Amino acid sequence: MRVIIAEDSLLAREGLIRVLTRLGHEVLAAAVRAEQVLALVARHNPDVAVLDIRLPPTFNDEGLRLGAVIRARHPRVAVLVLSHYIDHTYATALLDTSEIGVGYLLKDNLANDTMLDDVLHRIAGGGTAVDPEVVSALLPAAADEPLAHLTQREREVLTLMAEGLSDQGIADRLQVALTTVGTHTGNVFRKLGIVEKASSNRRVSAVLTYLASRNQLSS
Repeated sequence: MRVIIAEDSLLAREGLIRVLTRLGHEVLAAAVRAEQVLALVARHNPDVAVLDIRLPPTFNDEGLRLGAVIRARHPRVAVLVLSHYIDHTYATALLDTSEIGVGYLLKDNLANDTMLDDVLHRIAGGGTAVDPEVVSALLPAAADEPLAHLTQREREVLTLMAEGLSDQGIADRLQVALTTVGTHTGNVFRKLGIVEKASSNRRVSAVLTYLASRNQLSS
């Protein structure tokens, strides 16, 4: 697929270019500053924009804000934000910008190029991907929150939803029947009070509910 990179670190930028090229993707352009990104996206119309979360000039959350703008202006362009930091508020904010085509991963957890390739294809296909470590950090549920009503297996299914896996992918990971996954996801939606609407993605809504609940507990 066609990719644009925004990464200010020379070594990280060149490393991404080499890995993506080796995987067969075309790197159309590489930005080093936040203000360069939107023009490059408009010019090249990539399939995916891979953004470091902290870019010049302020090294704050430029990548996150750029991701929101890209999804709003170019809904066919998927966004993958890479970070060194476990911050579930970043993941929540990114998912809240778009119901599809977004990912938030920790750089240190990209163990191999196959993992990166899988995530790129997943979000380019309209899925979501949240780093498992970010989600796992939020797993313990308080008794008075919605997640407390989920069984352990239902929480596992919700965690895999947050990773962006399809029902078949969840079934393969947990080594259970596809119909069993359907039952668990239905229970998750019901227990979290998420009803089916033509205008919403229940899977992403479930993940957002999960992350929002943890944000509330930590505030």
